[in-house]
Amino acid sequence: MGQPGSGVDTDAGTAPADGRLPPGQRMQRGEWPVLHYGPVPRFKPASWDFRVTGATADGEEAIWFHEEFGALPTVEVVADFHCVTKFTMLDASWRGVSGRTILDLAPPAPDATHVTVWAEYGYSSNLRLEDLLREDVVFATHHDGAPLTPEHGFPLRLILPHRYAWKGPKWVRGIEYLTEDRRGFWEERGYHNIGDPWREQRYSYQEDPGDGPPL
Repeated sequence: MGQPGSGVDTDAGTAPADGRLPPGQRMQRGEWPVLHYGPVPRFKPASWDFRVTGATADGEEAIWFHEEFGALPTVEVVADFHCVTKFTMLDASWRGVSGRTILDLAPPAPDATHVTVWAEYGYSSNLRLEDLLREDVVFATHHDGAPLTPEHGFPLRLILPHRYAWKGPKWVRGIEYLTEDRRGFWEERGYHNIGDPWREQRYSYQEDPGDGPPL
């Protein structure tokens, strides 16, 4: 499976005392295991860029090359990480460029409602535009104080604590503003279009009317 990652099942069904685990999740203890679809891409800094395309406010494409993106303001957030394969990491530390910063620097058109997040090899994930505006959403370059490893998405992965982790791709290369929803890679292959872990939205057969475009 693709971008979610995976974890070690420990004490299955045991939740922390404060009830922070979404339904069906288990705490992951120990190392953060690697799980993704396809090979790890080779990072080429000279040709790497991050692009904002689609329904932008000025109709133009915004591009940051690697050094330029690295000079953008960064934030640090501590947030949980919920994998659809049923493991959860609590209080993970992330550093990177907030989703709000990207939307401020390259704003969407007034009629934009959704985004496609594009990653290497044409991988994509779809989100509601409002998902990127949350304070804890970050295009992360670091995890727990260290740069992401290539296997975990270096140089850039999207962290969305309020969604299952497959919605935040590894190896992100940009976003595309949309005026209507369009399913991404896993959403076309049977995963839930929204992916809210607190509502246990894992698969497309669980969708209610209005949750996403027809399959």
